[in-house]
Amino acid sequence: MVEKVLEGVLFRSRWLMAPFYVGLIVALMVLMFKFGHELLHFVTHAVSASESDVILGVLTLVDLTFTGNLVLIVIFSGYENFVSKIDTAKHPDWPDWMTKVDFSGLKQKLLASIVAISAIALLKSFMNMNPSTDTTMIMWLVIIHMVFVISSLILAWSDRIGGSSAH
Repeated sequence: MVEKVLEGVLFRSRWLMAPFYVGLIVALMVLMFKFGHELLHFVTHAVSASESDVILGVLTLVDLTFTGNLVLIVIFSGYENFVSKIDTAKHPDWPDWMTKVDFSGLKQKLLASIVAISAIALLKSFMNMNPSTDTTMIMWLVIIHMVFVISSLILAWSDRIGGSSAH
């Protein structure tokens, strides 16, 4: 009897994660606001902007988009994997990947997004370099980016080994 009650409480406790996903939806709205602000700034200054300013503006918009994608992946995959199944039959335009991302795939997508975001930040720093640029900061950005790249490769390799040994 105690075991059944405990298991029931444990099973229902997954719903404690739902407010986290709602919070991420709010964060996505804040990100959308920031994207709109950056887009407005980008468009209104496009005429007087240099080529590198335009490239940096586009990279900023791409960076915000990747971050939004990352949050969306976490919301849908996390909810589906940890809280409850989503009835996709009621939504004919539901993307296939959203119901097929397991925890391993979620980790890989997250790390791939983080690597892309890190690469954009690094590219922005390279584009902003001038003779007075602090090269120590650039060095740390490269090191951090490489840590993300190596971590994602190790994760993919370990998932592959784990997946092949399971068969």
